[in-house]
Amino acid sequence: NFINETLITMVFTSDCDSGYEEEGNEGPDGNENDGDQGDDEDESDTGEVDEDDVYDEPFTEIQTGTGGYLDDEYDEDEPRRVAEAIRLMEVKHAVITSVNRDELKDRGAEIWYQTVVQIKKQSPNTTIETLIPDVKANWEALDRMIEGGQEVVSHNMETVEELYRKVRPQGKYHRSLEQLQRIKESGHRTKTGFMVGLGETDEQVYKIMDDLIKAKVDVVTIGQYLQPTKMHLAVDSFVHPDKFAEYKAVGLEKGFEYVESGPLVRSSYHAERHL
Repeated sequence: NFINETLITMVFTSDCDSGYEEEGNEGPDGNENDGDQGDDEDESDTGEVDEDDVYDEPFTEIQTGTGGYLDDEYDEDEPRRVAEAIRLMEVKHAVITSVNRDELKDRGAEIWYQTVVQIKKQSPNTTIETLIPDVKANWEALDRMIEGGQEVVSHNMETVEELYRKVRPQGKYHRSLEQLQRIKESGHRTKTGFMVGLGETDEQVYKIMDDLIKAKVDVVTIGQYLQPTKMHLAVDSFVHPDKFAEYKAVGLEKGFEYVESGPLVRSSYHAERHL
C-alpha cells in the first residue's frame, strides 16, 4: 500500500537503447563538445541522425550505445504496458523518465506522448510527472512530448553554468533553460534539479536559482552528487545538511514554490507534493 499512497518512478526502455538518463542524475543529450560556450550559434535541430548523438555523461553510470537506429526501432506496445502496470498497482502519482533516444529524429517524442495518453486512458485519476531529456532545440519534438496531458514536466539542469564544461560537456546551459521556459509557456508546471558537491560555489548556486526564476520554474530539487564508480567524476565535497537547509531557505525567498534540498534528495523526492 505504501506505493499507492505516494508515487512510482518508471523508466520506459527499448530494445535499441542508446545511452540514457539515470533518474535523479539525468543528463540531457547533445553532440556539442564545447560546454555552453557557443549560445549564439544556430542550435536548431535538423532531425538528422548523427552517430555521435548518443553519449554518456561524466556523472552517470550509463554505457553509451551506438547510433543510427531507425524511427520504427522501438517497442510501440510499451506505452500500453507501462500504463497497464500503473493501473494494476493503482498508482496515484507516477514519475516517468526514459532512455535517451538521441538517434531518433523526433528524440522519442511520440513514445513519450503515447505513454502519457495511455496512462490517462487506463488510469484517469493518476497524476503524472514526466522527466524529459534535452530535445536539443527540436522544439517541435518538445511540443509533442508534453501535449499528452501530464501535470508536471521536469528537465534537469544538473549543475551550475560554470561547471558545464566539466560535468555536462555535451549539454548547453542556456539551451536547457530555454527548454524549461518553453515548457512553462506551454502552460505546464515546471521542475528541475541540480547536484552540489562538484566544486560549485554558493554564488554559483544562487545564480542558477536566479536563472531558473527568470525561466519561471516552479520546483527545484538540490541533492548531493555521489560518484557512481572511480571512472566517473570525483566528489569535490560532501555538503553539510545545514548548507542544504540554507539553499532551501534562499530558494524559497527567491520565489520557488517548492525547494527540495538535502543530501539524499533526487528528482522524484516528494514528487506528489509538486502538483
